[in-house]
Amino acid sequence: MNGRKILVCVTGGIAAYKAPLLVRLCVKAGAEVKVVATDSAFDFVTPLTLSTVSKNPVESEFSDADGNWNNHVELGLWADVIVIAPATANTIGKMANGICDNLLLATYLSARCPVVVAPAMDLDMLQHPAVKKNLKTIAEFGNLIIEPTEGELASGLEGKGRMAEPEAIFEFVMKLVHA
Repeated sequence: MNGRKILVCVTGGIAAYKAPLLVRLCVKAGAEVKVVATDSAFDFVTPLTLSTVSKNPVESEFSDADGNWNNHVELGLWADVIVIAPATANTIGKMANGICDNLLLATYLSARCPVVVAPAMDLDMLQHPAVKKNLKTIAEFGNLIIEPTEGELASGLEGKGRMAEPEAIFEFVMKLVHA
């Protein structure tokens, strides 16, 4: 991954706590990593954690505190690969329908590189016909879906919906950039 540019996009699901490990694995492998997060992602993981492991500021708004524009087009063009992990039902639905109401989605819509999506949600949400349709739609757009795994979910239920482990996502991205 030496010299590869990886944009890790973090959404507001409990699996966001796994994002720093994914970022760290990419950085240790020699990639330059930037992070874009939704505001709700910060309910689960802090910007300080993500910026520390990525060695870059975390972007979440269209402008920073000084009024400087965070150029979503530039971010989308910068990346060799975009990884959306976790990808919530909300974000997947917006991706499927071209809804662009935050920096992460604007960057996604501006991207010209491969996009890897790691869904994470409760098993009933994952099985809902709307979510299934949205996942099918974004796959048809060319996005690469890393299937969620089975196990204990945040709700306490057991089943499919857990975000793939950071190591598995990292291995997927490694194969992708070396293909």
